[in-house]
Amino acid sequence: MNAPVMPDGLQAHLQSIPMVRAMQIELAGAGDGRLRLRAPLAPNVNDKGSAFGGSLVSLMTLAGWGLVTWQLGRAGVQADVYVADSTVRYLAPLHDALEAEAWLEDGEWEAFVATFLARGRARCQIAVRVPLPNGGDATVFSGRFVALAREQGP
Repeated sequence: MNAPVMPDGLQAHLQSIPMVRAMQIELAGAGDGRLRLRAPLAPNVNDKGSAFGGSLVSLMTLAGWGLVTWQLGRAGVQADVYVADSTVRYLAPLHDALEAEAWLEDGEWEAFVATFLARGRARCQIAVRVPLPNGGDATVFSGRFVALAREQGP
């Protein structure tokens, strides 16, 4: 990944979510169509001293959501982004800080944005991984995210 470009406003938007503050999640970087979130182990630890599965899936879901939100924002589009469904595989315990990296699993962002502009909604498939310190994967995630046009007030 090239030098990270921090998405304007995304960190502040993330911090408006109480769980993000409790998990101490920070935006670690964004660029080249990828987004990374990081959280320390201490507030996300389980009874075995490894990363709590709920924290891992939450961080991965937020990374996917953040990536879609950021890409729409880069295109000048404001939308409500939701996770529609996801699968997660826990491959190995993680005894270190959690870092999730998300990317578009299929298609292109331009097509996603064009669909949204034409229909007022669009969906995409996002892949996320949490690596182990040695480079393997602790956890992998695949999720379908949906962007919906915001309803206009009266």
